[in-house]
Amino acid sequence: MFSDQGFLQAITRFERSLAKVLSTLLTAVLVVACLQLVLVLGVDLLDLRVNWTGEGLISLLDQILVLLIALEVLQNLTAYLRDNVVQIELVLVTALTAVSRKLIVMPPGGHKDPADLFGLGFAAVALAAAYWLVRQSHVNRRPSRTVPTTGSPDLDPLPRRDGAGGE
Repeated sequence: MFSDQGFLQAITRFERSLAKVLSTLLTAVLVVACLQLVLVLGVDLLDLRVNWTGEGLISLLDQILVLLIALEVLQNLTAYLRDNVVQIELVLVTALTAVSRKLIVMPPGGHKDPADLFGLGFAAVALAAAYWLVRQSHVNRRPSRTVPTTGSPDLDPLPRRDGAGGE
């Protein structure tokens, strides 16, 4: 138990168990929130007094974007459980969605602090740039070899180690 290997295995088991609990709880919250959204939306659609071109639409967009953010967090958790790594692309997309939500659902015509607008705009641009950089690093990376090559030395950029490759 107190050896390095045993300790690391215990920590890994704890992390995975915690991720499973959080995933289960978040799934339950998402199901209840979706049902609640459908019920409230159904009632509001039947009420002709709801103004869908103003605050009503902004409130609906806010609720939908919150659900999407929660769904992205659930994807982060399941990706961690599947691959045992935190996928930075998913984290950046989740953060970009959250910042974009704040920009989208700002009440129209209300007092907006210019520093808040500048900060949110800067955060959105920085997150978009970070996401683009991460995507570019994946696009430009050559695929790794999974098996040794057995082709001709002219087609194989790496020399053979057994000395039979002409070197």
